[in-house]
Amino acid sequence: MTKITVFKKDYVTELVKIIRNAKNAQVLQKHLANYHDKDVAEAITRLNETERMHLYTMIGTPRLAEIFSYLDDAKPYLDELSLDKAARVISDMDADDALDILDELSAEQQQEMVARLDDDSRRDVKKLLSYEDDEIGSCMTNNYICIPDTLSIREAMSTLVRQAGEHDNISTIYTTDINGQFSGAIDLKDLIIARENDSLSNIISRSYPSVYEHVKIADCIEDLTDYEEDSIPVLSENGTIAGILTANDIVELVDNAMGDDYAKLAGLTSEEDLNEPTFTSMKKRLPWLIILLFLGMAVSSVVGLFESVVAVLPIVICFQSLVLDMAGNVGTQSLAVTIRVLMDEDLSAKKKLSLLIKEMKIGFLNGASLGIMALLFLGIYIHYFKKYIWASAFLISGCVGISLIVAMVISSFVGTIIPMFFYKIHIDPAVASGPLITTVNDLVAVITYYGLAMVFLINIFHI
Repeated sequence: MTKITVFKKDYVTELVKIIRNAKNAQVLQKHLANYHDKDVAEAITRLNETERMHLYTMIGTPRLAEIFSYLDDAKPYLDELSLDKAARVISDMDADDALDILDELSAEQQQEMVARLDDDSRRDVKKLLSYEDDEIGSCMTNNYICIPDTLSIREAMSTLVRQAGEHDNISTIYTTDINGQFSGAIDLKDLIIARENDSLSNIISRSYPSVYEHVKIADCIEDLTDYEEDSIPVLSENGTIAGILTANDIVELVDNAMGDDYAKLAGLTSEEDLNEPTFTSMKKRLPWLIILLFLGMAVSSVVGLFESVVAVLPIVICFQSLVLDMAGNVGTQSLAVTIRVLMDEDLSAKKKLSLLIKEMKIGFLNGASLGIMALLFLGIYIHYFKKYIWASAFLISGCVGISLIVAMVISSFVGTIIPMFFYKIHIDPAVASGPLITTVNDLVAVITYYGLAMVFLINIFHI
């Protein structure tokens, strides 16, 4: 097969050269118009402070606002501007982007900056600040087109053109009824191809999805992804449009939700980042570690009950980690599958039972495959390297193989039933399941392995 190599053009390097060689503001603005704001933002991070200061004076505040909204850490670059210019830049941003920038500032800087914003921006930012961080309203933007549903096609087009000068999210146009309440949405394409004598109501989608401003993000993330719209309106309690969620906002929310779920599976209370203080990160990790410490003590106590097995047959301890690791791996796989399936709110009890049986069946078949391999390879290893006779070698490897089967079936059961239980009692299964299942599976594997070794190898076969 011929391998196709695709060469991606390095726009950022091009931009750095253009900015450094720029002498004329108009020429520079003309050049920058051909590049995406994301690439320009990346180029800014590669310039020195003198070069950036030169750039700030040569491009307009609106374009600078678009560029700054793409910076992952805008504060150092915002500090290079005067307070008044920084305020103008933030004022020209969408409200949600402005809030992201303000969140990077200290409380004192934030208060001072908000006071310098223009009236509209200050009002929009204060509105977003009024929401809790986990409410959907805290993520919305005011960048949208809205028209009354009583207009004619011609009037709707005129209103669209007039509002498009201030708002660039025009692919979906929202409509309101005579009471100002959300009544539907219009696809821009439908409005463009509509004839002048057509009725506007004929192209309005009355069943267009929406969410309410005070709903928790976690409660509506599924709906946001299911509808696959490029933007979704956020409504106030009285049905008026408070703002919208753009496709970018939805992608970011989903990404954050996945990041938090991944963190929770690792036993963290929420996702960490590189800039987070050490003490804050420690507090996220410590609670579950304390719980697991005591659960680990329980596992160690159980191992202590089998000291007589280890004393009589020391070789069994060599394969303890193998059984524990495989049980843990199977439990984690079942956990990941179960949490993904539980995202379906319409999952019936029959489907849950079917999932449980399927996971246990997979655990058994995988355990049987690995058990047979362990029987053969470990038997040979024990005979040649540990100098046991063939019969004893294969009895020990057989014990390991059977332990793998039993432990993997039980681990599949545990990895499926525990998240289902937590989901049933309205506890986030991602938070509680990951660390707990790891320790429970260790306990299961230890009891299974040493229990079988005691019963069969020592009590029955007297090895």
